[in-house]
Amino acid sequence: MTTRNASLIGIATMLLGILLFSLNDVMGKWLVSTYTPGQLMLVRSAAALLVLSPFILKQGLRRTLRPERPRLQWLRVAIGATESTLFYVCVAHLPLADTMTLWMAAPIWAVLLAALLLGEKVDPARWVAAGLGFLGVALALAPTGASFSPPALLALAGSILFAALLIAGRKLRGTPDVTLVAWQTFGSLLLGIALLPFGWVMPTPRDFGLLALLGIVALLGHLCVTRSLKLAEASVVAPYQYTFIIWALLFGWLFFGDWPTVPMLCGAALIVAAGLALILLERRSVRAPSLPVRKVPIPQQP
Repeated sequence: MTTRNASLIGIATMLLGILLFSLNDVMGKWLVSTYTPGQLMLVRSAAALLVLSPFILKQGLRRTLRPERPRLQWLRVAIGATESTLFYVCVAHLPLADTMTLWMAAPIWAVLLAALLLGEKVDPARWVAAGLGFLGVALALAPTGASFSPPALLALAGSILFAALLIAGRKLRGTPDVTLVAWQTFGSLLLGIALLPFGWVMPTPRDFGLLALLGIVALLGHLCVTRSLKLAEASVVAPYQYTFIIWALLFGWLFFGDWPTVPMLCGAALIVAAGLALILLERRSVRAPSLPVRKVPIPQQP
């Protein structure tokens, strides 16, 4: 396969993965209006583990259960499970586009967290891009008295946790994908069980199937995104992850009658511009590796 063909297939696979994640978000928003986030986490994780089990057995159960840096794995699991739960809490109260706009600011927060927590050096151009993204977040929150609602602030916290998840993933880049997904899914299952005392609504057979489908679709989306990053360079396929916002706008309008405010649209535009600028700077740093710059994490949806 030529490099060009591999890149085109990688882009197509990334677009398919983002579409699957977006459909997962639509189902999650619809289901969370009836069922608790804990139920969603429990049933979707159980279904995902069932589908993932052949891959775990093929890799080897011992290898899966004994990954490198287990403490960091557990930290990543805790962050990821909490972030996923916050997402379902937020989409129950916010339009899809609003939630996804704030979540897609994660790579921008990652620049700040990497500098503060890891002591990584960030060149001025990246700080400018990150500043543009922070301005977009401020606009998306539309700082009026009514707009700093608990769901909006939880979405902001969720995007910061997602950024921390990206950084943890960078430190575990040598861990096989099956191991990472298995641990993350198992952690979400445990959190779902822990949240059961806060409410349980007996699902109808149809809704139980949809809850299970939620986990399967999310798993397929993750596999598509992971595969795309192996087929093509991250700097080639990463910009297409921002189609999340396009799908969120379309599906939010079609299924829920939501349409974002002007400040939200302006904030989304700035966040996307900042994210694309960071990706462009990363591409240039790869072409000129002698420059003292850092790599920017590429987001993957929970």
